[in-house]
Amino acid sequence: MKRCLTLLLAMLPALWLRAAQPEDPVTTADSTRTREGKMIGTIREVVREFDRTEDDYIEPPHYELAVEMRATRNFEDFELSSNGQSIMFSPDQRIKLGPYFGWRWVFLGTTFDLRNIQLFGNSAKREIDFSIYASQVGVDLFYRRTGSDYKLRDVRMGYGIDGRLFEGVPFDGISVGITGVNAYYIFNHRHFSYPAAFSPGTVQKISCGSWLAGAGYTRNTLDLDFDKLKHTVENRLGGDVEVKLDSGMLFDRVKYSDFSLSVGYAYNWVFAKDLLFCASGQAALAYKTSYGNTAGEYDGFSIKKVNLDAIGRFALVYNNTRWYTGLNAILRTKNYHTARFTANNIFGSFSAYIGYNFYLKKRYRKK
Repeated sequence: MKRCLTLLLAMLPALWLRAAQPEDPVTTADSTRTREGKMIGTIREVVREFDRTEDDYIEPPHYELAVEMRATRNFEDFELSSNGQSIMFSPDQRIKLGPYFGWRWVFLGTTFDLRNIQLFGNSAKREIDFSIYASQVGVDLFYRRTGSDYKLRDVRMGYGIDGRLFEGVPFDGISVGITGVNAYYIFNHRHFSYPAAFSPGTVQKISCGSWLAGAGYTRNTLDLDFDKLKHTVENRLGGDVEVKLDSGMLFDRVKYSDFSLSVGYAYNWVFAKDLLFCASGQAALAYKTSYGNTAGEYDGFSIKKVNLDAIGRFALVYNNTRWYTGLNAILRTKNYHTARFTANNIFGSFSAYIGYNFYLKKRYRKK
């Protein structure tokens, strides 16, 4: 023990002198650069992992960039029902056309209504869909404000009223908004390629499927002028019949929020060279809360429910790595069931597109 203490005391002056010496700026700079290089390398490796696949199953993208022309037809049905009464609303379906630009996982663009082209669109009507399709994960962002161009499609009021009388009757007393985000993980991402079906760059070589799991958040708003609805129905009937709306539909505004966990399966069927059909579905268990302003004795209410939502995706694609074309459809359902009323919202889009990949990646360039 004494020998150890003696040796330590003898070393202290040398250690003190070494600590007191200024650091070599060259050595310090090299050390800093080394740490930064390792950090950048780690970040690059994480990013590359999102696109890492097996070449026997998936042909990697040959190009960095893509341009695309896309025609889209959006659709939406919104149904309210309460105690045997139900009313379905939906706007006219219109075709929109516009350019898109893609870089790796991300596609951005805009479309214009061919019958009513406005540079900045209708201030009351907004539809923004943004998706990231990477090999390992996917993210959907959506923002929709429907405006006031709904029409009555199916009305069941009882009292012997023929609902066919209301088909196509304009009704501007309802407005629906939805804002949400959905993220999911693709388990078999080394063999199965979602980008091959929905963000053409990779090409699926062998038919393959994968389980999916994700989480999401959605915020809905619903505004309804029930007095205008009552008058619209009565005017259509000629004013001779007084319609009594069920109390479950007598509200001014309701807001919904839901947190969901989803699970699903997707499959890519390669039925010919460069030709792919994809079908996928996810069911989401959503915990939903809502509050709003209602009429009469029901003014002010709060509910907490668990409901089932769903999303389906379908695609038919031809892709030879340079040119690609295809069709796809994305369908979403949002359901709200309470003791007082039920609201079912189905919305989605059908798209047809043709695109061109360019700016060849370095490893594919001829030397």
